Amino acid sequence: QVQLVESGGGLVQAGGSLRLSCAASRVLSSIYVMGWYRQAPGNHRDMVAQVTSGGRTNYADSVKGRFTISRDNARNTVDLQMNSLKLEDTAVYYCNLYRAGRDYWGQGTQVTVSS
Repeated sequence: QVQLVESGGGLVQAGGSLRLSCAASRVLSSIYVMGWYRQAPGNHRDMVAQVTSGGRTNYADSVKGRFTISRDNARNTVDLQMNSLKLEDTAVYYCNLYRAGRDYWGQGTQVTVSS
């Protein structure tokens, strides 16, 4: 069973930066997509950024130019550098691994942006 452990997150003022990290264990194949999703109270869980094992990235329009996703295939880790944070970025952020038609999720980490 794949396990995802997240770190980072916390409280930051608007305009500041945070970095989220996620480490995957028990991954038996190198071919999978890793990414970050977020969910604010009362909202759906939405994709923020994804990166394939080949390095292709995909971002939500709301974070393009501010967030950067990066991945280390050797270590099975994925990071999300978040800059120029806005109040609307406040949410619980979840690490995701998608492989062979199945989603795996981390426990979530809270990101709160204050004014």
